[in-house]
Amino acid sequence: MYYDLTTLPNGLRVITETMPGIRSVAAGAWVDTGTRDELPNEAGASHFLEHLLFKGSERVSAMELSRSFDRMGAESNAFTSKEYTCFWARLLDDDLDDGMELLGEMLQQPAFRADEIDSERHVVIEEINMSEDDPQDAVFERFTEAAFAGHVLDMPILGSRESILGMTRDDIVGYWKRRYGAGSTVFAIAGAVEHEQAVELVSRHFGGWSGAAVPHEFAEHKWASALKIEVKDTEQANLVMGGQGLERGDDRRFAFDVLHHILGGGMSSRLFQTIREERGLAYSVYSFALPFTDAGAWGVYVGTTPDQTETVMDLVSVELEKMMAVGITAEELDRAKSNMRGAMALGFEDANSRMVRLGKRELTSQEHLSISEHIARVEAVTGQDVLDVARAVLGGPRVIGAVGPFEESNLRKYLT
Repeated sequence: MYYDLTTLPNGLRVITETMPGIRSVAAGAWVDTGTRDELPNEAGASHFLEHLLFKGSERVSAMELSRSFDRMGAESNAFTSKEYTCFWARLLDDDLDDGMELLGEMLQQPAFRADEIDSERHVVIEEINMSEDDPQDAVFERFTEAAFAGHVLDMPILGSRESILGMTRDDIVGYWKRRYGAGSTVFAIAGAVEHEQAVELVSRHFGGWSGAAVPHEFAEHKWASALKIEVKDTEQANLVMGGQGLERGDDRRFAFDVLHHILGGGMSSRLFQTIREERGLAYSVYSFALPFTDAGAWGVYVGTTPDQTETVMDLVSVELEKMMAVGITAEELDRAKSNMRGAMALGFEDANSRMVRLGKRELTSQEHLSISEHIARVEAVTGQDVLDVARAVLGGPRVIGAVGPFEESNLRKYLT
């Protein structure tokens, strides 16, 4: 195996990949909690905690935390998704012990000072304001709300102004105590590190942490056509049209990846060539997949001028129908595989990318594939595989999110 995995007595998992010939190390604490796990009074708490844990502990202040990482020349940050939260640092191998100590302070001993909660509350609200002012951010929120309506995945990662303003210190501390612990955390480390060294460091700084694995609310999502419009007087119309996709562990995901590359994954893709290069109707157009544990979605994003919306949506619909009717050519399949093979190899040359792959796969119970094994799965995809998954997935109920000067009647016809 290309990785090593050890579970500590307290339930915390340590997974590593050694990368000879480099001096950097990327270490990430992956916590098994995200937006889907929040109670109504905690909406946005996962992301709020992402901010607050950088405020330090009773022993280490926010300033001392920042100065310590800066002194090492390290990068440190965090990110939140609907299903997990990751706190990470990328640093020199000689500084790994000090970096782990700082991450330990953040995760296990947060101070939750009242004045810092209040000041960071306003920072998060400004982040919400910024997201809502960006039509591209807003249209993906509208699409997600429409796609996963009634499911726990429909809530925005940032929460709302009302939920953030109403969240008390007790709400935040309660969420942290309930969802953060050794049994709900994976420590992924990649780079200039040996597994035994990593286990010793994690044991030293996190061995006393307690907490069992945490539950999740999984449920089948009943899909239906839906339209979510945010009416704005904008110069550009932003639209996402899609539908039910594949769950994260679906064996057809490799064929689906190939499909998206050919449909809208790059400058040679069908959508890019048809809509941008041949017709000049959009600057940006692409397709994507959103896989989760118990549900999934696919979509096509396009930004165009309002008076060209109907033409663009017609062209997208035609390309989707062609994909389901006749599939792909042998030349498209070969080109997609070559591109994906090269992009995959280049994308995992740095320690941080390797750490993210390790942590995400272990936390979400995905199969650990080496780069060579992943490439082999892609190479095994046939044109028939792509046609089969296109017909199984792309023909379901359509969902549209839109931000711009729209009326419902402009877009409803594209739902079927």
